[in-house]
Amino acid sequence: MRAIGLTEYGGPEVLRLLDISEPTPGPREVRIRVHAAAITPSDTLIRSGALAHRIVEEGVEPPYVPGWDVAGVIESLGSGTDGRLAVGDDVVAFVLPIHQNKGSYADLIVRPAASVVRAPRDVSAFEASTLIVNGVTAHLALQMLALEPGQTVVVTGAAGSYGGFVVQLAVQQGLTVVADASPADVDLVRNLGAHVIVARGVDIAAHVRAVLPQGAAGLVDAALQDALVLGAVSDGGRVVSSRGWAGPALRGIEVMPVSAPPSAQDTALLTSLVALADAGVLSLRVADVYPAEAAAEAHRRLEAGGARGRLVLDFG
Repeated sequence: MRAIGLTEYGGPEVLRLLDISEPTPGPREVRIRVHAAAITPSDTLIRSGALAHRIVEEGVEPPYVPGWDVAGVIESLGSGTDGRLAVGDDVVAFVLPIHQNKGSYADLIVRPAASVVRAPRDVSAFEASTLIVNGVTAHLALQMLALEPGQTVVVTGAAGSYGGFVVQLAVQQGLTVVADASPADVDLVRNLGAHVIVARGVDIAAHVRAVLPQGAAGLVDAALQDALVLGAVSDGGRVVSSRGWAGPALRGIEVMPVSAPPSAQDTALLTSLVALADAGVLSLRVADVYPAEAAAEAHRRLEAGGARGRLVLDFG
């Protein structure tokens, strides 16, 4: 069976075509014929070795196959599934390449049925593959902030896939959104629903304070600016960070790293995200589609920056 993966860490060039054995679904598992696998920044961390310590902790053996997001068709069901899913269903799934050995860059994958839900209607597999991991992370980030309707949230990296979902979910929840954007992305971020747009960059705190003199009660740092965002937050406010940054912070500010994998089998959450995509609340943005064998090229494109929407691998 075809997969794209690596046996040693490094740059995009270490990604290569592999021939691995076909997985078999066990009890309460489903096997998915992959049509599309979205590329996330976490895939590049697996490839580069930045997550090697976690891979060792989980006992995962090479070859390593990246990929957290997938869209495809259910090919077979293991025993004990509850009838919610059927062979032939178009589905999306949350994949855990670090914890369960093989990611979504493959012709076939097996996932617990709880991690699999029917795909959004009337969209391509490429679009559907961009929903789950970013959607879960955005939902959790806002849940951690625990803001009330009418309060203000600042979102950095608002033009990106994750940040864009945060903006859209925050608007849907009745929050006032202050979001950053480069000049080229102002229209995009405005169309996502941001109420106030400030210039992105290292001076983000000063830009936010110019429109919110007291600072914001909550901030989601999708741009990975870490300590640079703290000045944008009011005393006693909260920051949700990515990639594990946890402070330190002064003025009673609480910094909370967000982690999506613990919610990989939250079927109700995954289903709700599909409903939000069907309702047009969440925009499924694809920047470009690459043949599976061109994964190295796609990784180079992602790391070069500037892609607005996900890059997606086509597995046919």
